Amino acid sequence: MLASRALAQAPASPDITGVANFIVLLRGTRVGTTSTSISSSGSGWLLESTSRLDPPIDLVTSKFEVRYGADWQPQQLAIESTLGGQPLSLSTNFGVTTAMSELTQAGQHGSNSVQISPRTIVLPNNFFGAYEALAVRLSSLEAGARVPLFIAPAGEVTATVARIAPTRVTRPEGDVDLRTFTLSVPGQSGPSEIDLWVDARGRLARVSLPAVALVMIRDDLASVSAREEPVHNPGDKETFFPSNGFSLAGTITRPSNDAGKHPAVVLVASPGPQDRDYSTYGVPIFGQLAGALAAHGAIVVRYDGRGVGQSGGRTESAGIAEYAADAIGIVGWLEDQDDVDRNRIVVVGYGDAGPIALTAARREKQIDGVVLIAAPGRNGRDVTLDAQRRLLARLTLPDADKAARVALQTRIIDATLTGKGWDGIPDDVRRQSDTLWFRNWLQFDPADVIEKLQQPLLIIQGALDTETASSAVDTLASLSAARKKQPASDTSKVVVPGVNHLLVTATTGDIDEYASLPSRTIAPGVVDAIAGWLDRTLPAK
Repeated sequence: MLASRALAQAPASPDITGVANFIVLLRGTRVGTTSTSISSSGSGWLLESTSRLDPPIDLVTSKFEVRYGADWQPQQLAIESTLGGQPLSLSTNFGVTTAMSELTQAGQHGSNSVQISPRTIVLPNNFFGAYEALAVRLSSLEAGARVPLFIAPAGEVTATVARIAPTRVTRPEGDVDLRTFTLSVPGQSGPSEIDLWVDARGRLARVSLPAVALVMIRDDLASVSAREEPVHNPGDKETFFPSNGFSLAGTITRPSNDAGKHPAVVLVASPGPQDRDYSTYGVPIFGQLAGALAAHGAIVVRYDGRGVGQSGGRTESAGIAEYAADAIGIVGWLEDQDDVDRNRIVVVGYGDAGPIALTAARREKQIDGVVLIAAPGRNGRDVTLDAQRRLLARLTLPDADKAARVALQTRIIDATLTGKGWDGIPDDVRRQSDTLWFRNWLQFDPADVIEKLQQPLLIIQGALDTETASSAVDTLASLSAARKKQPASDTSKVVVPGVNHLLVTATTGDIDEYASLPSRTIAPGVVDAIAGWLDRTLPAK
């Protein structure tokens, strides 16, 4: 009797059945939609999906079905679709440890049989509805767990749950609490990551493939009013800042001690898809910086760049000057705040935002100091080509292929700068490159701006930063120290030992190490460098 009562009172498992609709984004641009459903199928589960993905993916799926047993052992896969306008069909039957596939593509037929692990997750490339099953499996796993993935029909890889973190999405309709599962997946050129948001029911909310800049997000979380909140600091308050014809959405973080006036720090947004928290590889860089600097007594603003997140504005006509004007507008807003010391307002440019921070300070005398973190030390053309060469050095490609890629990048740069020579360059590459921002970036030389800069400058770089040239910190410091009208004390340089480009403690600093970093917290040495510089260079009066 007691046993039956306990059974009756046991909590029921969440109902995972139902339909979900997603939008698919490639490099921030919408390229299609996916609809998925999970239903109970007698003794197991049926996962179904349809999708329409525009070029460059160019995949239309009329039928995607995977049947799983009650324990999520795959039983059968069936796909009917067109890829690039050509028919594609795939049928796979599963044994406990085998997968037997029949593939027909563009009139060509083939078959194979491969070994698989029991309860593998069926995950064919570009059929993103399949990630629903992965989300269900992940919802019961812990960090360190290994998950077999069958990349149908080619074969199986084993992913590792690198980390699990709580995630909150704020919306006017109410906040949504999720968990982010980050998987490390082996590949020919090293491990890559997959990020999945999983809701309380165990259903998929978003999947992100950073290596190819692709995101599929559920439509109820995709509106401009919805925002991921990867970190929340005690003094955070969301607000809007007026800009030129639109508003910028952001968060202001105030110190716990509200008495008196405080220095203010503006974390300058970069012209990419990153939102106000600048989350990359699981590290919300700006969100953590804001909380740490507020704990040191500063008021900190971080904001969604124009056209990103909850901010208005358009990006196609925005270059360095326009992004700098956005930062200047926030400085003006801070000047009107009663708790801000108007003589201690600084801007921080991280990475690609370095040129924006420098340009803003050159134009606005009310900015009292500039901090550059992991910023480039040379003109954008040289920096872009150097970055490509470093990337190619990590790949096992023939020298001729590497030289061809450098030559193509050089052609793209020349065409962007001159407006000529686009013949033979793919249209999607031109759309990405032929922009005002990229043109400004290629032309920007920090030497031209720093020479005329009148504010104190702090340059910070991690000693293990492999994304920004190691010489950048010395180059920038030399340019700053050479200013004729500024004292030597207006130039400060800090190289933080043991810290990578993400500003966290690392072993090698290499990008391949990002997925396995033991810490996702910004190193104290970075925060201490900024806080100490503020106290020394812009002391309270």
